[in-house]
Amino acid sequence: MLQSRREKIMEMIQAERMIKVSDLIKQFGVSIETIRRDLEFLEKEGLLTRVYGGAVLNQKKAAEPLYEHREVKNYEEKAAIARRAVELIEDGDVLGIDIGTTAREFARALLGKRKVIVLTNSMPIAEILSGDDDIRVIMLGGEVRKGEFSVSGFVAENIMQHFNLDKYILGIGGITVENGITDYHIEETNLRRVMLSRAQKVIGLADYSKFGVIAMNTVCPLSRMDVLVTDGRADRSIIARMHSMKTEVIQVETEER
Repeated sequence: MLQSRREKIMEMIQAERMIKVSDLIKQFGVSIETIRRDLEFLEKEGLLTRVYGGAVLNQKKAAEPLYEHREVKNYEEKAAIARRAVELIEDGDVLGIDIGTTAREFARALLGKRKVIVLTNSMPIAEILSGDDDIRVIMLGGEVRKGEFSVSGFVAENIMQHFNLDKYILGIGGITVENGITDYHIEETNLRRVMLSRAQKVIGLADYSKFGVIAMNTVCPLSRMDVLVTDGRADRSIIARMHSMKTEVIQVETEER
């Protein structure tokens, strides 16, 4: 309940850029002390700044970009990352594939390349892969997140507990040394944690724009990834830290712009 309320507060401030304490009290039916604690917590996370009578969005902190905007952003990097990541997959693998535009490019690159079983909570990815006779697709159930075209929640988490993954393709909202891998949506973060717990090997996919970004929810520490596939413009200090953790980092090159 507490996490859900704070997530809704962030949705409101991302839409309006400013929120009032009085409006939040009416919206959630809680005390002024409860709202103040919520805002204090979110401010400590760097997501907003408290002002007299309310709070304003912290522009230095990342809000989740719209899916249609992410589809075209850094497309060349995402496609190159996806092609390289497919080389890490073997016939017979049971894969978990995350949501997101880079994971979707991975699914496209996988077509015609490997005979695998795929579990995913992404409707676009399930649709892409369902046309390949060599790929068996298992779509997790759950509540549909409109706009992201994904499912999550306790239904998806419970289903996932019954499967074991050879490799998990982890999409990344943000990556820093201090906060590790972070993302925007609470229920999807919870599902990611379940998938991480079921995976023998974790392969993270992230283009350079995700480095230095801190989203609201921590998914896992950097050390939980076995491999990170990124591009040549990724932050060197973060890559150096990952090398010190014995995480394999693969950087792909794209054409200079």
